[in-house]
Amino acid sequence: MGYFTFTHSGKMAKLCAHEVAFSLIFMLLLSYIQTQATEEQTKTTEFDVRPGGMVHSFTDSIEGYECSFSFAAQGGTNEKWLMSVGLSEDKKLFSCSVWRPTGKSYLFFTQFKMELKGTKIEHANAFSQAAVPAGQSDVVLRPEEYTVGESAVTHTEGKFNAQLSKLMAIGRTRHEEL
Repeated sequence: MGYFTFTHSGKMAKLCAHEVAFSLIFMLLLSYIQTQATEEQTKTTEFDVRPGGMVHSFTDSIEGYECSFSFAAQGGTNEKWLMSVGLSEDKKLFSCSVWRPTGKSYLFFTQFKMELKGTKIEHANAFSQAAVPAGQSDVVLRPEEYTVGESAVTHTEGKFNAQLSKLMAIGRTRHEEL
């Protein structure tokens, strides 16, 4: 299996070829959904991620499809985050993304869960640093740090390193043509 080695913030990281390929395909699919959706089929909302160790949730929906992001974090102060939900033009794919628009979160997440209602998750990815116009690049979490289920993406207890800046999932809807 091929590996790609890169340096980030002075640290060497090694990603296997299938992790890189999966990330690229995922980003292309998410971009496709967002460009194919009309303005009525996408929505972005700002919310606060609050420290303090208590579990908080933020939920948004579009045309009956719902995304819920639950989390507990420690350290720092409130951070402004965004949630974007979108539905493809043919209504077969529903996407949800949560991210810190400034790129890196300074909070330590003790847990997280993104749940999609009305869909079956086909692709998901999580990042410890999100790309911003200033030039930072996405830093993918290791696959063992989170678990992708049929309807939810959650941290993996004991393996998640407490850093999260972006979480994205795409689910296939149960939309039936008449």
